[in-house]
Amino acid sequence: MLIHLNDVLSCEEKTISRTVDLEMHSFDSGLGSFPLVKKEPVKLTVTNLGEEKLKLEAKVDLTVAIPCDRCLEEVETPFTLAILREVDMKQTAEGRIADLDETDFIIGYNLDVDKLVYSEILVNWPMKTLCREDCKGICKKCGTNLNHGSCGCDTAELDPRMAVIAEIFKNSN
Repeated sequence: MLIHLNDVLSCEEKTISRTVDLEMHSFDSGLGSFPLVKKEPVKLTVTNLGEEKLKLEAKVDLTVAIPCDRCLEEVETPFTLAILREVDMKQTAEGRIADLDETDFIIGYNLDVDKLVYSEILVNWPMKTLCREDCKGICKKCGTNLNHGSCGCDTAELDPRMAVIAEIFKNSN
C-alpha cells in the first residue's frame, strides 16, 4: 500500500495518521515463503519535522507460520512491531546508498507500507523456531516425526572409526 507524502511535506509540523491494511499475504525471503496467518491493520503516523525530514511511527501485530527447526511442523510465531524511523527526503537515492541508509520503503514521495513492515519482520526474524522446547525432531532414517511416537528404526550409531570392525562382524555371519 502506497501512502502519498506530498500532504505532510507541504507544511512543517503537519501530521497525518492512517490505518492501512497490509497487502502482503506471505513473507518471502531467501529462506522461503512463510504465510501470514493473522495480520492486523498498520497504524501509521507521519510527522513533518521540518527541513524535509519525516518521522514515521507504525504499529502492527501479525503472525507468521514458520516451520519448526527440528520437526518441520508449522509454528505460528507472533510479531509485535513498533516502528520508529526518521527519513531525510532531501537525500538522493545515491546518497542513501553512500550513507548505508536502508530506506527502500520510500519511492519518490510515496511510502510503501508493505516494504516498511517487510524490513522490520526481516530484522526481528527469530534465530531458531521450535514447536516446543522438548521437540524430538524427525528420524534421520525414515523422516517420521518423533513427537508423534517412535518409528522403530535402528537408531544405534557406531563410532565411524569402528566401521571396519563392524563390517568384518557383519560379513562373518
